[in-house]
Amino acid sequence: MPVRVVDTATPSSQPSSGQDANAGHLSPPSCSLLSAGRCYAGTQNVSNIQKEEAWKVNVRIHGCDLEQGYLCGTMEALNVPLADTPVVTFWEGEIVDAKNYTFFTGKWEASPEDDIRHWSKFPSFTPLLSQIETDGGKSVDLSNYAYIFMRWKEQYFVNVGVDCGLTIAGFYYVCFSCSDGSISGYYYDPNSSPFQKLELKCTNEKDSGFTFSSYELQCQLQHQLGSGVVNFALVMLPCIPQVHMLIHTLQFTWKTHVLLFIITKLYWN
Repeated sequence: MPVRVVDTATPSSQPSSGQDANAGHLSPPSCSLLSAGRCYAGTQNVSNIQKEEAWKVNVRIHGCDLEQGYLCGTMEALNVPLADTPVVTFWEGEIVDAKNYTFFTGKWEASPEDDIRHWSKFPSFTPLLSQIETDGGKSVDLSNYAYIFMRWKEQYFVNVGVDCGLTIAGFYYVCFSCSDGSISGYYYDPNSSPFQKLELKCTNEKDSGFTFSSYELQCQLQHQLGSGVVNFALVMLPCIPQVHMLIHTLQFTWKTHVLLFIITKLYWN
């Protein structure tokens, strides 16, 4: 969800890469409460020294691939003072698994110190801290951990323009509880109010969406790559988050008529 910009902070230095190629770790535990179609509701505290304020927030997951450490979804803010209507953004997520992504972000103006400072706000991170400080978390096995750590980065506004007075320059440090589906998060943007807290509860809805556990479909369509599909997909992406998830997973390896068929099934069936 977008936040208002303030001018009191200085951007952090650019850290080293946050990805790690260590393939010796298993993926985070499969959790039915973290899957495509799941919905969550709660608030984001956007208070500053001048005013106490919280926005009602709804989140829906549109795609989730634990093997690749990827998920995506939409976030809706319902009572944003600067907006006449609820503000919806599309976000993509990185799942910390020590295989695809580590606890160190390595981008978005977040330094390693910023990372530790934000992760340490989650009590569930405390048992991992010493190992993270020792080797960067490369040997941490999160496959049976009761919590899943993620970063959510908003990519674009869905229903308002970039001149709406809000910003999506930052990202969220997220901790997901596998036991009850609750989500805690802290927004990081060096130019916005610090430690804006996101608190969500699973609403137990699961009426749409899809997941990918393997790349079987990619193998079936690999030989059908056409140059036109890339341009077509880029045109459609700002409007259809589900198609974005499919494009990410299949890596542009399908024919235009296949993409059109899926769009039709999703939205006009």
